[in-house]
Amino acid sequence: MAHQPHSASASSTSIDDRKYGSVDNKDTLATDGEAPGFTSSTLAGEHVFDDPKLGKFFVPIPEYEGLHRFDPKATWTEAEERCLVRKIDKRIMIWCCVMFFALQLDRGNISAALSDNFLKDLKFNTNDYNNGQMIFLLSFMCAELPSQLVSKRLGPDVWLPIQLVLWSIVAMSQCKINSRGSFFATRCLLGLLEGGFIPDMVLFLSYFYKGAELPVRLSFFWVSLTLTNISGALLGYGILRMRDDPSKGDMHNRQALRFADFWASITDYDNWGLYLIGLCAYIPPAPTLAYLTLTLRNLGFSTFNTNLLTIPSSVLFIINNLLLAQLSRITGERSIVSSLGNVWILPLFIALAVLPDHTNPWIRFVVLTLLIGYPYPHPILVGWNSSNSNTVRTRTVSAALYNICVQAGNIIATRIYNDADKPYYHKGNKVLIGICVWNIVLFFLVKLYYIRRNKWKAERWNAMTKDEKANYLATTTDKGNKRLGSYSFPFVLGSKSLSNILITDFVFVH
Repeated sequence: MAHQPHSASASSTSIDDRKYGSVDNKDTLATDGEAPGFTSSTLAGEHVFDDPKLGKFFVPIPEYEGLHRFDPKATWTEAEERCLVRKIDKRIMIWCCVMFFALQLDRGNISAALSDNFLKDLKFNTNDYNNGQMIFLLSFMCAELPSQLVSKRLGPDVWLPIQLVLWSIVAMSQCKINSRGSFFATRCLLGLLEGGFIPDMVLFLSYFYKGAELPVRLSFFWVSLTLTNISGALLGYGILRMRDDPSKGDMHNRQALRFADFWASITDYDNWGLYLIGLCAYIPPAPTLAYLTLTLRNLGFSTFNTNLLTIPSSVLFIINNLLLAQLSRITGERSIVSSLGNVWILPLFIALAVLPDHTNPWIRFVVLTLLIGYPYPHPILVGWNSSNSNTVRTRTVSAALYNICVQAGNIIATRIYNDADKPYYHKGNKVLIGICVWNIVLFFLVKLYYIRRNKWKAERWNAMTKDEKANYLATTTDKGNKRLGSYSFPFVLGSKSLSNILITDFVFVH
């Protein structure tokens, strides 16, 4: 049901009234409309500002940039909200995808180089390649939190362009690699300069999208990564054929975090389960993807065909990525849907572990393509982590911590395939089978944890009288997802709050 905008008098609440928590009980905000930092799942329902006694505890802090526009009485129609979301998609989401495209192109072009005897030309072996990747990932991981804190202090509009320019300079310098030292140095610099970019973009996008909207937008974000792989393969195919002609080779947004806030975010144990998922969930496909071009060359495919044969898995990855995000949105489920990625790849790893070495190369290629094109749960999990964080303070740090765990998992993945196990890495694939099984169990354990936590919080909140609830909100030192009555952990999309007066996502720091 669409809600009509109020007259001008309805939006005349003074800033002083807002500052001190004065909210009117009449004509309050519709539940699909968002006060800054609030999200609701339905248009027709009660909102926290319907109750003036409780609503005053959820008014934005005085330093909030949008306070002068805060009006708990404001309403709008569904059509107006859709128009606004489309405008955000065009003016913000598309450019975030373009920047992510640039990130992946510069860090992933080593794959094309591998297909053209990069290791042989520099007299490296696969262990040198593993070490280079480990150095990159360690540097990337170590830069996550510092970069995120710099961005929070300077603002993403200042810090992100600096990162883009600096890592592009390092990427161009890779043409001068001639030794292990120069290879390791460029991998280290790329990791340091690119680290923090992804969590900062996730935090930035969370300012503009509701919890249920964010995973779908993040799926577009990671689709741009795969489009980069396709574009990079096509560019590599063309560039590698150019050698026949030598002439062609010539909080408010700038508010720094206090250490106490930083430490509170790190010790927020309710996010640790998602960090553990981030550490483990992406380990199985990582070695296969990193070794794809080497494996295809070992199967007898030429350099040029190898680059082209990486495209089908990228296309399948895009399709599965979008389908998985939509499945999560339609079913309202996060944890079980996210586990489908490991369910998908488990039988494929079993096949790789038992296939004899003399198997037809095209059969092995099909298995590898299906494996690498698996349903990628990263957008869902990043959105879930963002929703769970529940304050800008925690969200700033948790986005970086989650990505650090993902990069740590990638570092672990670099040690699973080794030179003694080539060319088909049967031992490594058996290890990955065990990790897949563990990951599937882990998703269900994390969901069970959030079910129990929500039940515990609901019991405590519902046991209070209305006056006790108001007193709790006025005196409690609990913040974010620890605060009773303001949040329930959304192991499913659009989780209902602990009582019908509650909101689903409260992001102001009080």
